Amino acid sequence: MKGIGPAMLAMAFAMSPAPAAETPQALLLVVGEALAGKVETAGAMQVFDPQAASGDYIKGQLRISAGRFNLDLVDGVGKHVRRLADGAGGAAEFQFVADDAGDRLVVSAEQEGAYTLSIERKVALADQVQPSPDYLSPVIAELAAHIAGGGTTEAFWAMVEARGTPLVEEGREGRKIVTFLGRGAWRNIRLFGAPSGDHEELQRLDGSDVWFRSFDVPDGTRLSYQLAFDVPDVPGTARDRRIAILATAKADPLNRHRWPAEAADAYNQDSVLELAGAPPQPWLAEKGSPAGALNRLSIESRLLGNRRDITIYRPTGFDPARDDTILLFVFDADQYLDRVPVPRILDTMIAAGAVPPVVAVFIANPDREARARELPANPAFADFMAEELYPLVVKETGLKVPAARTVLAGSSYGGLASATVAMRHPEVFGNVLSMSGSFWWSPPGTPEDRQDHVAGLIARGPKLPLRFFLSAGLFETGAQGTAGILDTSRHLRDVLTAKGIPVTYRDYAGGHDYLVWQGVLSDGLIALFGRLPFPISNR
Repeated sequence: MKGIGPAMLAMAFAMSPAPAAETPQALLLVVGEALAGKVETAGAMQVFDPQAASGDYIKGQLRISAGRFNLDLVDGVGKHVRRLADGAGGAAEFQFVADDAGDRLVVSAEQEGAYTLSIERKVALADQVQPSPDYLSPVIAELAAHIAGGGTTEAFWAMVEARGTPLVEEGREGRKIVTFLGRGAWRNIRLFGAPSGDHEELQRLDGSDVWFRSFDVPDGTRLSYQLAFDVPDVPGTARDRRIAILATAKADPLNRHRWPAEAADAYNQDSVLELAGAPPQPWLAEKGSPAGALNRLSIESRLLGNRRDITIYRPTGFDPARDDTILLFVFDADQYLDRVPVPRILDTMIAAGAVPPVVAVFIANPDREARARELPANPAFADFMAEELYPLVVKETGLKVPAARTVLAGSSYGGLASATVAMRHPEVFGNVLSMSGSFWWSPPGTPEDRQDHVAGLIARGPKLPLRFFLSAGLFETGAQGTAGILDTSRHLRDVLTAKGIPVTYRDYAGGHDYLVWQGVLSDGLIALFGRLPFPISNR
């Protein structure tokens, strides 16, 4: 039998002009003390007075040892305000803000039983103030105290000018506290490339010209970033507002380390943070190694209905008859020929004997739209790679290698394509080098419980004659309940292992970042084809 609901409860009070048998006397609730009640009849109720003033914050608990009970908040004349617990059994926590001093709590029984009611906390309106900021950075905490005491920021900025940004301080073992800084903004400063993997707002230190945001990061962190000053709040969709950051994002004016060094302006550069524990990237430096030759050509695809540029790298002294040569295919040619200097990296690695000779094929995208259409698990693109591009490369180079010595390499969508192209054509491409592959991707209409598309294909399909090198950034976590690159890459690693397909996996303390990938590419080649003793640059 159901107990009385809010309407019946209000009626019971309205029909009782004075305390009488129908309306029990209110029992006073004292913070920290529990009042017990026992009910032998369904529908019985008890009134409690929390002794609250207008604006008080009240937090309490209804604990039921037997039966089921409702808990309602009513005003001074018995009018129902809100239900705090509905048919509760066990323990039910509740919170509310009192409207006036006449507010009461009413416990009504749906079944006979027993309960206790307690107020655990009461905070008066005058005491409801924000706590003092808890600054992650000791330097920022000291500066805040200095400003609160009437000081200025002149000495602080002089220190920053001398040291550069971001500000790096000691954290707990194996960690650093990194604080990004800005000044001169009127409305906002946003951090593009934050360790959180999102666009983060810098906050303004009260009473100062200091904008800051602090993060606790591993001491092996490497990342590139930009600061966006006074980003406009444009009307439109959430995406419209989000991409407005690109209107003002540029290299951090106070960071002396910029990448790439040669750029048209600060808007086309990133600032670099490399902590002391970041893994080395030994193959980037110019060491005077003999340079390989680059040859650009164009290929018309019947399967895709478009044309694209292809650049072929041949190492110095290239001999197509050598049986240890590696054939490397790299997606997103524009990035991996210019932003990441792969030809120079290969020159250095080959000259040092870290890997055998490598012939590399850099595959350009016709345009951004084609990239988004072709790279994510597109069977037609996979067939283009195996049936049109591969034969062209064989014809141009005279090099024909077994699948065990071919490797597909790429990042983001390119990392996803490296896996799915090889999975469709393992007879041609035997190795996958995926850097932060977009394994969160799934075809439109995929059921919620099948979102890890590539992992599902591996799990349900036959054991493929492939080898994998997978990497992901520790900062590439998901958002808003969606799995990110880190989680989906680790899941794919586990599925490959369970399937018996060889896989090497490495985490890097970074994000979705070419600055990281320019070292990961070398690590992957050494892991797949390296000649010892050449250490991988990340544990």
